[in-house]
Amino acid sequence: MNAFVRKFASVVKGVLTGFDRIVFKGSIMPLMHDKGVMDFCRARGILNKEYKDWMQTQTAKVVDAAQSYAKENCGEGIARLQSSQARKEDIARQRQRAGGIESGLIGVWSATESCRSYKARYCAQAGFPQLHGEWTKCKHLYFYFDHADFGFMHIRLQTWFPYHIQIALNGREWLRRGLEREGCDFVAKGNKFLHIGDYDQAQRLLDAQLDTRWERMLNGLLPAVFPAMKAILGPHLSYYWTLWQSEWATDLIFPTARHLEAISDSLLRHAFMTSTATRVLRYLDRPMTKAGLPYANMNNEVTGRVLDFGEGVRVRHWVDGNSVKAYNEGNTFRVETTMNQPGMFQVHRRAQGEPESTGKRLMPLRKGVADTPLRAQVSQDINNRFMDQLATCTHERPLRELFDTVSRPKRKDGRRVRALDLIGKDRALLQAISDPVFNISGITNKALRDKLQGQPGYTGCTEKQLRAKVSRHLRLLRDHGLIRKMPRQLKYQMTAQGRELTTALNASLAASTQQLMKAAA
Repeated sequence: MNAFVRKFASVVKGVLTGFDRIVFKGSIMPLMHDKGVMDFCRARGILNKEYKDWMQTQTAKVVDAAQSYAKENCGEGIARLQSSQARKEDIARQRQRAGGIESGLIGVWSATESCRSYKARYCAQAGFPQLHGEWTKCKHLYFYFDHADFGFMHIRLQTWFPYHIQIALNGREWLRRGLEREGCDFVAKGNKFLHIGDYDQAQRLLDAQLDTRWERMLNGLLPAVFPAMKAILGPHLSYYWTLWQSEWATDLIFPTARHLEAISDSLLRHAFMTSTATRVLRYLDRPMTKAGLPYANMNNEVTGRVLDFGEGVRVRHWVDGNSVKAYNEGNTFRVETTMNQPGMFQVHRRAQGEPESTGKRLMPLRKGVADTPLRAQVSQDINNRFMDQLATCTHERPLRELFDTVSRPKRKDGRRVRALDLIGKDRALLQAISDPVFNISGITNKALRDKLQGQPGYTGCTEKQLRAKVSRHLRLLRDHGLIRKMPRQLKYQMTAQGRELTTALNASLAASTQQLMKAAA
């Protein structure tokens, strides 16, 4: 349990951690390049110049099967959408409410959207037409279900060869179905739970999702939407599944919305004001120098946004294609990591195809479903780092009272401990230990020396003098209760008081006079 959850353990009704939205993509690997497609056609006696007619015939089979499936299971055929920008989920939910559909197929919709397919072009060098991959547009089918096991979900099928497929689930919807099966009472609104009778049971169901045999589960959804797959592609081709996009959420569920309103405003303001570019890079596990700064050759784009969406406020930080955000809605406060580019993260794993006897090594996280548990762990680590920073905002003491605790001399074990000069000679030291990199690796004498190198008060010293000076400062911080020694290690960790103090100091130094006057009012 991280510091943020511990802070509210006596107030919240429950905590849930697990997948929110998860989107899988299926591709048939041998058909992802020109040569593979021509080999496929050649094996079936399809001339390249006949490819277009053959493909259109197969597309008609796919659409006809979907039309029959829709009429048999929901009484309505495929509904065509005039715009691919239409909010398909809203349309599906509206039909579900109107029809009182509690389980099964809700409907099938079609939309013309961009896709990757193949086209025959004459090749002068070969002397005959050859197939080339290109971006084009074709009909896509959207199947919306309230599945008996997975809840509200949809499947998107490309009707042109090579039939890419996308399956979108929601971990909270999946949980809803699990709670219904086990007879556990709950109150839900959208993908948020406002109340659950047994939070431990709910967390066990969320944890069990990570034990899913993903390929078997995803392949099991295909016969309903693509029954002609084996007839068109043959018995030996199958889909390779990737987790294209994931959202991993930690929810703190308060007794009422009013309980959350009392703290959410200050939490979200704190989340935005104190999240410098360097901190956001650390939240999202980007590599740093020993001084805790980004490498000079890094080109990651860091952005932060605040959005008021009516029922709450959302603070979101992006690093390229991945993000971490916090927002309140009703009586739920959520911290969530969205991952689109898993290759940015390093995890310990074996290379594909290596035997289990081979040792694991640090390698990029993959999109393949085999790395889903690793992705969940990386996402939770990001949530934890963000929440640890949020935890420093949960005090109600005035800044003067907070600063006074360390701005006066004290006695400890019979000896005098000098006061800390917060905005003078100790400012660089306090700002240095607040770097998020130390939340992960711990504070050492060497790491702190590297961080303070070149700062006022730390220049003109020999290495030996600087080492001794930092040792004295570490002892000073311990005496004031801002850091504590880690067991059996020459490392230190920030205490809750240390995080609270350094965060308040950084926030006040970053704020303008106008902001401070407004807060004081």
